Amino acid sequence: MNLDVQDLDGACHCGTVRFNVKLKNGLHTARRCTCSYCQLKGAVAVSAAKDGITVLSGGEALTKYQFNTKAAEHYFCSKCGIYTFHKPRANPDFYGVNAACLQGVSPFDFVELPVNDGINHPLDTKDLSGPRLAGTLKFIPAE
Repeated sequence: MNLDVQDLDGACHCGTVRFNVKLKNGLHTARRCTCSYCQLKGAVAVSAAKDGITVLSGGEALTKYQFNTKAAEHYFCSKCGIYTFHKPRANPDFYGVNAACLQGVSPFDFVELPVNDGINHPLDTKDLSGPRLAGTLKFIPAE
């Protein structure tokens, strides 16, 4: 897997929502999060600049979900339910993109992933140094 890839096409499961993403730092930004929402969705996210996502088709099928402070915006396909990307609360200048939606990328391609401490969100704890690491998630394929 080429972690330095910058420009990828993506789609939801049913193919209704199709988009192009220009990644901020390739796949090097891959991560998980422990916040209440991310725990349930279980996705691997990578980063794109705020202007780095272009919806190519199916924009009308995108649905936005917000909770708690309503600052973060989570987008998913209203037909198949797949989370595609989100604008995070901590940094609205970029998007988190579901790596599994990106062409040629699988969440199981990442041997180790940092897991951000979303339970203790930096904006709640007034720690403006950025997200804290909660741990590391490893994928060890069966032989």
